[in-house]
Amino acid sequence: MKRNYNQNRRSHCAAANPYNQGLTIMLAILVLMLAALSRLLPHMIHSVAFNFTAVGAGLLFFGSRRPRWQTVLAVAVMALMDVYLTTKVYGYAFHVSAYLVTWAWYAAVCLMGSALLRKVTVLRVVGGVLASATSFFVLSNFMVWMGSVGGAMYPHSVAGLAGCYAAALPFYGNDLISTGAFAAAFFGLPVLVTRLAEMMPSAQEPTV
Repeated sequence: MKRNYNQNRRSHCAAANPYNQGLTIMLAILVLMLAALSRLLPHMIHSVAFNFTAVGAGLLFFGSRRPRWQTVLAVAVMALMDVYLTTKVYGYAFHVSAYLVTWAWYAAVCLMGSALLRKVTVLRVVGGVLASATSFFVLSNFMVWMGSVGGAMYPHSVAGLAGCYAAALPFYGNDLISTGAFAAAFFGLPVLVTRLAEMMPSAQEPTV
């Protein structure tokens, strides 16, 4: 009787695989869209995000759930949001050269999610959060110091570079907190749901 139960359970799992794959695709795309919209929402409610967005966590999650070649899709979605925010919300002229480093960062975080978070553990998620938030802080503020974003705001000296990074520390803190919070939700909730689903059949398993 127990053998028949195990056979039926394996058959059920095999039949559920296409459903699970479809659910994974939908969830990855939904998280990517939420990450992009998290940049727009503060402006819709006449507020300022101060780097409190789901971008880093969304890219990590999307990369961990989709093939690496679909990194192009993630970068395209975020790049379109860059164009919209720059031209429609901020009212500036859009120059591709000013965003090449940012787009490369999108791709790098997505690929990092693919390499690091196919297997989800607390340590891996924490590492991904720290790496994504810190790399954005370093790269984006270096570009600001160089004058690639917003024009020359700081003198091109060690003191100017230090001043640029010091001024951006509150934004880094917000980005670290938001990336950690959203990553905990994006990666934690599916694991919790999966474990609850696995516990239910085992609780109903007949004994012989």
